[in-house]
This record gives sequence, C-alpha cells and structure tokens, in this order.
Amino acid sequence: MYSVCLLSRFMESPTRQHMLAAKRVLRYLKGSASLGIWYSKGDGEDQLLGYTDSDYAGDADDRRSTSGYAFFLAGGVISWASKKQPIVTLSTTEAEYVAAAYCVAHCVWLKKVLESIGWGAAVAGKTVILCDNSSAIKLSRNPVLHGRSKHIDVRFHFIRDLVKNGEVDLEHCDTKEQVADIMTKPLKLETFQLLRSKLGVCDFTEVVKTD
Repeated sequence: MYSVCLLSRFMESPTRQHMLAAKRVLRYLKGSASLGIWYSKGDGEDQLLGYTDSDYAGDADDRRSTSGYAFFLAGGVISWASKKQPIVTLSTTEAEYVAAAYCVAHCVWLKKVLESIGWGAAVAGKTVILCDNSSAIKLSRNPVLHGRSKHIDVRFHFIRDLVKNGEVDLEHCDTKEQVADIMTKPLKLETFQLLRSKLGVCDFTEVVKTD
C-alpha cells in the first residue's frame, strides 16, 4: 500500500526508476498470490480497533509527511490507507496528530457502515485507536495545548470533540507494536514480514495443510 501511494505521486511524469519500482511491486504481488487475510469468529476480537501512524517529513521534495492507518475486526485488518498529508507539519507530534485526524474521520464512517450491515455490537461505545506518540494523544485531549498548534488547519481539530464525546479514544502503544508503520515508510524485510503477519495476513496453502 505504501509503495503504491509513493509511486502514484509520479504518475504525470514517471522516470525509468519509477517504472522499475512499479515492476518490483508487480513481482511482489505475483510472488504473494497465496497470501490472504484470515478472519476468525468468537476469538474475543469482535470489537473495532484502529492503529494510526505517520512518517515525519518523509518526502524529500516537499518535506510533507505520510499518514497511515489500519482497522481490525475479527482478528484481521478490514480497512487501511497510506496517504500523503496536505500540509507541512513542524514536528513529529503535529504529523502524528494530523494522521490521527484522518484515522478518526475514517473511523466515524466505518462505524456507520458496520452499523448499517448489522455489526452494531462491534462498534458499541468508544473505539480504541492506538498511537505511538504520547504528545499527539495529549494534544487530542487537552484544549489548553491549542496555542501550540494554532497553525494546524482547523479541520484537523475535530478529533477533540470526538474524544470528549466518547466516540473514540486515543491510547498509547509501543512503536514496535505499531502495525500502521507498514503503511508509512519502507521497512526491513524482517520488520515488514512481522507487521504483515500482525495484519492477519497468512499463507492459505499452509492453512490448508494444517487443516
């Protein structure tokens, strides 16, 4: 997802380097055709859970950050995204805060969709969203900190109302457990495979052999 997001920024005038990168993505897809997302019923993971992350100033051209999020239900990821932020943030806290705002906006939409198809129990009460930046979490809960972030577009501050109303709750998670990291930056092979497995992705040929 991150690779596709990155390549899409050069669609107007791609170079040979971009074409080679696109071919590498296609080779990965061909080599991972047996992979799929495994969902399980009644495993205690029947509540909607979200992860949000950002890569601060990851774009070397305009120094904008990349937002990423992933939502889980029934033990597997059901919705995810990787998106370049429309503004330049001045710190990792602000980059994480903007990423969290995108995640929360999608969470509100996703909860309505799940309710409409009979999954209301999965979204009852507040939805927990995990973030690995403590300062961004504090910024979402404490209006007093607004003075330190006045330059952030007002559209990103709606997250505070949702936290106050109990719609969502931002909680801290360890950086090593931040699954959305796979949506925001290139990773080492071992880390990529670990986070991919945490998304609920598994080899179905192995599952068939086990059964």
